[in-house]
Amino acid sequence: MPATRLYPLFADLSRRAVLVVGGGVVAERKVAALLGAQAQVTVNAPALSPQLQRWAAAGRIAHRAEPFREEWLERVWLVVAATSDGELNRLIATLGELRRIFVNVVDDAVLSTFHVPAVVDRAPLTIAISSGGTAPMLARLLRERLEAALDPSLGALATLAARLRRRIRLRHPQPAPRRRFYEELFAGPVAALLRQGRPDEARRAAEQALAAPSPAPAGSVVLVGAGPGDPGLLTLRGLRALNEADVILHDRLVSAEVLALARRDAERIEVGKQAGNHHTTQDGIHALLLEHARAGRRVVRLKGGDPFVFGRGGEELEFLRAHGIPYEVVPGITAALACAAYAGVPLTHRDHAQSVRFVTLHCHDSLDTLDWRALAQEQQTLAIYMGVAGLERLQARLIAHGRAPATPFALVENGSLPRQRVVTGTLAQLAARAALHAVRSPALLIVGEVAALADSLAWFGAAPLGGAVHRAPVERVPVTAKVPAAARLTETFTGAGA
Repeated sequence: MPATRLYPLFADLSRRAVLVVGGGVVAERKVAALLGAQAQVTVNAPALSPQLQRWAAAGRIAHRAEPFREEWLERVWLVVAATSDGELNRLIATLGELRRIFVNVVDDAVLSTFHVPAVVDRAPLTIAISSGGTAPMLARLLRERLEAALDPSLGALATLAARLRRRIRLRHPQPAPRRRFYEELFAGPVAALLRQGRPDEARRAAEQALAAPSPAPAGSVVLVGAGPGDPGLLTLRGLRALNEADVILHDRLVSAEVLALARRDAERIEVGKQAGNHHTTQDGIHALLLEHARAGRRVVRLKGGDPFVFGRGGEELEFLRAHGIPYEVVPGITAALACAAYAGVPLTHRDHAQSVRFVTLHCHDSLDTLDWRALAQEQQTLAIYMGVAGLERLQARLIAHGRAPATPFALVENGSLPRQRVVTGTLAQLAARAALHAVRSPALLIVGEVAALADSLAWFGAAPLGGAVHRAPVERVPVTAKVPAAARLTETFTGAGA
């Protein structure tokens, strides 16, 4: 997600001079907003709209009818160019740049050094929406939606909070209890009374809450499935947990886009593990969960995918239960479901697969403990997690135990993210094709007839990487042996490039 080049801010223009060049209805809209901000507005135009004339007659704005003069810029803080004269607009923008004065040229994002956002006003609460001049109609549409969604009482709630702010800080000097008080103030009975138009009762309820004894902080842990990476696939309950967290312990594979949705002041601790680099052990993660929960903090244990699908979530809950720590679980969209969907691969299909198996090759002994004969059966789909490092052996075992070499596969790298890649082919080509395209973790492997549909049903990102794999000719050696011996020979030959 590209970062905006614009820095959002709110400017205090009260009693500060602003020049608006132009006297039509567009300039009128700009002047109306500036007057609302109590700016001292001068309008330069040979003629004024009827409303601008009334404001000038009432003394609310100053009017200069003569042609624009450069020296008028010497004492102003902002300039708005709202004329139909392109040359004049460019001149004003250039002169403003030379004097370090911010200039808004209406309907010209390139010349503008500041942009006027669409505003949702719940004074003193203000929400500004800007497209940086690229799509003002979209910003206005979003404003309309927010206007409908945000209750008019929010302004009164913000005013009440401002009046109580100093007392709240004295009553709750520590950040965590203070934040919880505010959350209850903004989402509890006080806010409800204001929505009902009962401000006096709301004020009394806030006073009572402020005088009530503070309960001892109770820590807790929420296991949250972050999904595969696309922040749009995070659940609403997961988003709420991230916004309530004091501490977030997150896996390495949780995307930056998902982490960006969390509360800004929440402490973030990466506890990810990866092959060959277990810089945080599971015992270390348990210790961190216990430490922060016992300190009264709300902890989110944020895991990629779903916490109960190869995420060791069960172990962490057993640990928390043994130590008396309250917990809850927010499921997430596991990688198999997301990667398959984003690659256009239905995991089940009436004609091709009546069952799905989720398999992990992360453990060192996975290859020896899995039931390969069952995994090699037809009419099923295999969704294989953490298997990139063992593709050659996986390929050999499946073929040796009866899975057809022509069985399709789809290998999905960085599933659901903009950099997603999908590599397709047949089981006999699996290791070679993955090496050809330099596939790296995180990647999910789908094996089964349904994987062939990726080539026709893909809808997200680049087209699947298919095509022939060119290999040097190899000598064919007939093997006649029982299955265990054949499996070992097949694994050896496949590892050598056969």
